[in-house]
Amino acid sequence: MRDVLPVLRLLGLLIMLFSATMLLPLGTSALFEDGMLLVHLRSASFTWLAGGLLWLSARSARDELQPRHGVLLVVLTWSVLPLFATLPLLLGMHALGQPMSFTHAFYEATSGLTTTGGTVMSGVDKLPVSINLWRCFLQWLGGMGILILVVAVLPFLGMGGSQLFRAESPGPMKETKLTPRIAETAKGLWLVYASISTLCALGYWAAGMTPMDAVMHMFTTVSLGGLTPHDASFAYFDSPAIESVAIAVMLLCSANFALYFSAISKQRSDIIWKNPELRITLISLIGGGLLVSFVIWLEGHYEPLKALRYGMFHTISIATTTGYGITNFEVWPPFAPMFMLLLSSFATSAGSTGGGIKTLRVLVLFQQARHELKRMVHPRLVQPPRIGQNRIPDHIVRAVVAYTVLYVATVLVMTLLLLASDLDLVSAFAATLASINCTGLGLAKVGPTSNYAVLTDFQIWVCSIGMILGRLELLSFFALLLPSYWKR
Repeated sequence: MRDVLPVLRLLGLLIMLFSATMLLPLGTSALFEDGMLLVHLRSASFTWLAGGLLWLSARSARDELQPRHGVLLVVLTWSVLPLFATLPLLLGMHALGQPMSFTHAFYEATSGLTTTGGTVMSGVDKLPVSINLWRCFLQWLGGMGILILVVAVLPFLGMGGSQLFRAESPGPMKETKLTPRIAETAKGLWLVYASISTLCALGYWAAGMTPMDAVMHMFTTVSLGGLTPHDASFAYFDSPAIESVAIAVMLLCSANFALYFSAISKQRSDIIWKNPELRITLISLIGGGLLVSFVIWLEGHYEPLKALRYGMFHTISIATTTGYGITNFEVWPPFAPMFMLLLSSFATSAGSTGGGIKTLRVLVLFQQARHELKRMVHPRLVQPPRIGQNRIPDHIVRAVVAYTVLYVATVLVMTLLLLASDLDLVSAFAATLASINCTGLGLAKVGPTSNYAVLTDFQIWVCSIGMILGRLELLSFFALLLPSYWKR
């Protein structure tokens, strides 16, 4: 038991820090007088108290985090924080006389923190502004990963954060350090994240959103989350200017944030444009958008400009795992919505706020497959697979293959579970991909004209677990299932 005390100590600290984030909706409630002040005060107090008690119970642990500790802490954090994130939703909806079940509240909170964007709530336009702000703010917190922020302050607490950073960082290239000190790396990434967030909010405001709408949509665009305070999503605004801002920011945030940090710190913009992963990501997103636009124009659904507007917006929104909508795309030819959903599996870069397999892993798999084909023709070939000018290390190839196997297996198991619960095939497959890829918006019963409230409690729990697995990128969770993990 003592071996996990360092994890529990830091988890308690994380929960206490998470309680501080509830001060934002609390202040918003006080400013707008929406009647939720006591709800947020109680939620923050209970969360702080729970975290404090956990921290005190393990305060004697002063050991350095080991790799096994980092993995366990990441899994616990993304499993436990949604429990506390449900409090404003549960208490707030009860105060409004619209009680919410714990299953629905947990799904909503998990969807927020994992930046998925699926929802079980309707009539959100009429919710108190502080409740909507909390739903959107959760996505901004989860976008970069609240653990990265804590890594930046760990040195001041006497606990190093490198193992935690490697466990939390998305993508296969976890060992790459951008600065000699891991805390400086975390601070740099958050600085980039905050800067893009500021530009996004200002862009939305200039395009015609109210200041509060601009802030809430900034939270969910930069994080590639997709929740909105409006049932109609972006159709509420019906504004090409606002949609253009959203497209620009989604494209920006589909890239590796480390590229921006490196380009700024080294004052070299070519670092960004010469990155092969970014080029493939942008080609996939923009090329996919043009293809969908052409298909729906060819089928006679819209005139050319409207087809381009709707096709580009929805493709980039879904493929980047954001999930905003402006029209019912299920009336389009079946190719278009299925293509967009499948694109969400790989059309964001490692180190971005998006979900899915990530472009870098697909590049690794493609180059390895190409290498093996060449070896069939030239058995003595010794040239290793490369991405750009960089050789792909063997351990990266093994990790990517392992991740891909687990990804496919998880998709199959989740789909079968949903099918066994009497969900139709299209809805089951779409809900699985939308959950594991952290996209939110799916097809059929979980498509643009509905939400996840139509699912049974069992199906919602399957989707909730899928979102957490997707946010953990699978490997961290499955590592805990190995008996060798628990041996000292």
